[in-house]
Amino acid sequence: MTATTTTRSAPDRLLAVLAAFDHEHTALSLTDISRRAGLTLTTAHRLVAALTSWGALERDGAGVYHVGLRLWEVAALAPRGLALRQIALPYLEDLYEATHENVQLAVRDGAEVVYTEWLSGRSAVGVHIRVGARWPLHATGVGLALLAHCAPEVQDRYCAGPLASFTPYTITDGERLRRVLAEVRRTDVAVSSRQVTEDALSVAAPVHGAGGTVVAAVSVVVPQADAQVPVLIPAVRMAARGISRALGWQPGTA
Repeated sequence: MTATTTTRSAPDRLLAVLAAFDHEHTALSLTDISRRAGLTLTTAHRLVAALTSWGALERDGAGVYHVGLRLWEVAALAPRGLALRQIALPYLEDLYEATHENVQLAVRDGAEVVYTEWLSGRSAVGVHIRVGARWPLHATGVGLALLAHCAPEVQDRYCAGPLASFTPYTITDGERLRRVLAEVRRTDVAVSSRQVTEDALSVAAPVHGAGGTVVAAVSVVVPQADAQVPVLIPAVRMAARGISRALGWQPGTA
């Protein structure tokens, strides 16, 4: 065994096997898993066999492994995952019909935004988003909407940086980010222009849960060159408030 293997607990090694899969690596051989998880081939073989038996992994006819449906079944129980998506979907579809642009639903996980739903327009601007994708909070409309409603200490840590840059327009200054977040709280809407790609603009609004706390954010992403922001804002707000009410939120509780 390598030193890396011997110093990691059994749960850590199991999680390392699952973490070997991502959006760029959806199909892996046993050797790939061993290398990406930092495990010996023998250890990887034993753990992969256990995960395959349980259904967390599936092996195809070529001997290549994929994430199994059992994990999807478990993930569907997450209250911020499939359950939230099912409640939000009718409102997301309405927003899509009103705009025929990319519509997104996202939640916060630490310093990142995680996309839980995405409806794509045929001729909409191209975006680097898929369900399950993660981006830093400060670089996206949904991320700004979520970060603006975090606890002050969370915002302080985030604004202290470092803030990743993707285009010349990405917010990388902590004080500027604080001002943007204050404006988001004042207007209850976030506008992110050319922060991830130089051709896209997003308008986002927070989604409140039953207790009034912000649990998600909804957005529409359009071409930056012809974005009709004053028209998009009320549509996005309406969708966010519709989802919030469906979750049990009442005006005045946030």
